[in-house]
Amino acid sequence: MKRNILILALSMLFCTPVVNAQDVKKSELEQRAEAADQKKNVAEARFTYIRAFEDYMRAGKLDQGVDCGVKATALYYKENYYKEAFDLLRRIADSVTHASGVTEAQKAGLFYQICKERMQMYMRLKKSEGVREQLGAMENLAGQSGNEALQNDYLYNKAVYHYSFGQVQQGNAVFKQMAANLTTTKDYDKMDEVYQTLITNARKSGSAQMVAQSYSNYLAWKDSISEVRRLDETGALKKQIADNEAVIADKDSSLTTRQAIIWGLGILAVALAAALVFGALVLMRFILLSRKQKKTIKLANESNALKAKFISNISAQMGPTLQKLDQRQPEVQALVSFADHIQTLSDLENTDEAVELEEVALQPFCEDLMNQVRGTEKSGVTLTVNAPKMSAAIHREYVSHILLHLLRNAVEYTPAGGAVKLDYKKRGAHAHQFIVTDTGCGISEELREEIFKPFREIKDLTTGDGLGLPTCKQMALKMNGDLEIDPQYSKGTRFLLDLHS
Repeated sequence: MKRNILILALSMLFCTPVVNAQDVKKSELEQRAEAADQKKNVAEARFTYIRAFEDYMRAGKLDQGVDCGVKATALYYKENYYKEAFDLLRRIADSVTHASGVTEAQKAGLFYQICKERMQMYMRLKKSEGVREQLGAMENLAGQSGNEALQNDYLYNKAVYHYSFGQVQQGNAVFKQMAANLTTTKDYDKMDEVYQTLITNARKSGSAQMVAQSYSNYLAWKDSISEVRRLDETGALKKQIADNEAVIADKDSSLTTRQAIIWGLGILAVALAAALVFGALVLMRFILLSRKQKKTIKLANESNALKAKFISNISAQMGPTLQKLDQRQPEVQALVSFADHIQTLSDLENTDEAVELEEVALQPFCEDLMNQVRGTEKSGVTLTVNAPKMSAAIHREYVSHILLHLLRNAVEYTPAGGAVKLDYKKRGAHAHQFIVTDTGCGISEELREEIFKPFREIKDLTTGDGLGLPTCKQMALKMNGDLEIDPQYSKGTRFLLDLHS
């Protein structure tokens, strides 16, 4: 009777499931299995628990899966199907072994439940050796898991084993170890609950000796704990007093510092006020300068617009007069060309209209441009086109003008035996690059930026007006691109026309 009362008391305190299924949302299969179990329909409950176990394991919910598998195992050996129960536990263990994404500590906790269920079956079969083997495994797994609840659960099952096989002295020793653990962790209320349960069950058993022994042990423990609690409370009060004294001392020592901080903040406030006044003066001056600069910029823009309009008007007004002159004279031809170039450059600089693009087959387009300069090259000069058989969206008129101007210059300045090459390279989904390369004398570094600027020098118009490259540059900019000289090329001149469609 005494042994049964101790087992009952221990089970009420420590026999709690490792995974609290109530805290986790249950699947429909698990709910159906529980309903069948409550109706004592063992076969249906067992079958449904196994299906829930398989479903959980496939979903990676190992805790719930193992819990359902263990419940199905218990329903097997409840009807003395021990072989099926052991086979199912082996299947559960194999699923845990091959599970991925689980820490070793988590696996240890799951294997603990499996070993615990095996121990329960060996207990029913009265096989002491099997129980001891499982207890040894449970002790190791509880330690590996680092879970204090599992370690207490292991002590409970060890005590049950001793009491079940008549080893009362060993069972009492384990009980004392559990009591010591709870006392060490200052869980006095839990230990008091153990003793109260023990006394209550002793009274129900009708054994006066058991009641007297239980009550005597409880009073002895209560006296010892009362002294421990008194000491704990005294220590807590002393600590609180010491903490309060330290706070008071800290406040006293910081009073002077706070006064100094207040003085410092006052000085800082004065300095900030002075800084604000100074900043306000600077801001006012900045505002006045900004207004003046805006006015200057506005006047400059208006002046540039007037200059552009004036230049355009000059070009337009020169046309009728030039048409009356002898067009066969080189000087007249140069003036007409100069007027046209001025008009074109002015239009490019002063219009904001977006250019329209069209799909152009690149290989015949480039070949046609090269054919227009073919025959003007010096002896032995090689003319090459390297363009893929594809199309690109470009402004045909502007690109033709730019490339033809570059090719004519390249042919003109490339000596006999040299080479002129026109390449196309696709630089991105909407990025294109045309490259004109020659092996001529090259352009000095000082002139590479200047050649794109109009009216940079006074020269004889019959030898050229210097507006060709500036016009090409403006056309490239109008196409959301740019025209520049490759600074890395040193065997002549290489122009890069980059476009973005």
